Amino acid sequence: MRAASLALIAIALGMAACKPALKVDAAAEENAIRAKETAWMAAYNKHDAAILESQYEDGAGLAGPGAAVMTDAASRGAFLKGFASDPALKVDFASDRVIVAASGELASSRGHYTMTYTDPGSKLPKTETGTYLTVYRKQADGSWKAIEDLTTQGPPSVPGAVTPQAE
Repeated sequence: MRAASLALIAIALGMAACKPALKVDAAAEENAIRAKETAWMAAYNKHDAAILESQYEDGAGLAGPGAAVMTDAASRGAFLKGFASDPALKVDFASDRVIVAASGELASSRGHYTMTYTDPGSKLPKTETGTYLTVYRKQADGSWKAIEDLTTQGPPSVPGAVTPQAE
C-alpha cells in the first residue's frame, strides 16, 4: 500500500512538472500597456491624483530629477497630489518601446515625455522634455501596475537645434 501511494505521488508530481506553460500574447499585453499609459496621461491632464496614485503597487518606486526615490504609498501620494494640483500641469508622453517578459508577469515601457508645470523658482510655466522607464507587474485581475517608474530630464532646448529621434 505504501509503495502504491508513493508511486501515485511521484506520478502526480511528474504530471505537474510537465504542465505546459501558458502562452503569452505579447502583442496583446503590449497593447494593454500602451492603453494604460494613454489613460495614465489623461489622469495627469485631468489633475486626478487618485487615479495617478492607483497606477502603482504599494511598494513601487517613483523617482525623477532632483527627487529621492519614493518607495511607499504615502510619499508617492503626497508628491502626486502636489503635482496634480499645479494648474499649469500638462503632460504628453508615449512609449517608444514596450517589452513583455516571456512569462507575461513583467513588462517595461521606455518612452519620451513633454511636461509643462509651474517652476518653483520663477512661479512661471516651464516646459521640459525627457525620457522615462517604467517597469510593470501583472496583477491577479490581469491589469498592470507600475513597480518602478523613473523619469529623467533631457537636455535644455536650444533654438534651431536638431533633436535625435526616438526609436
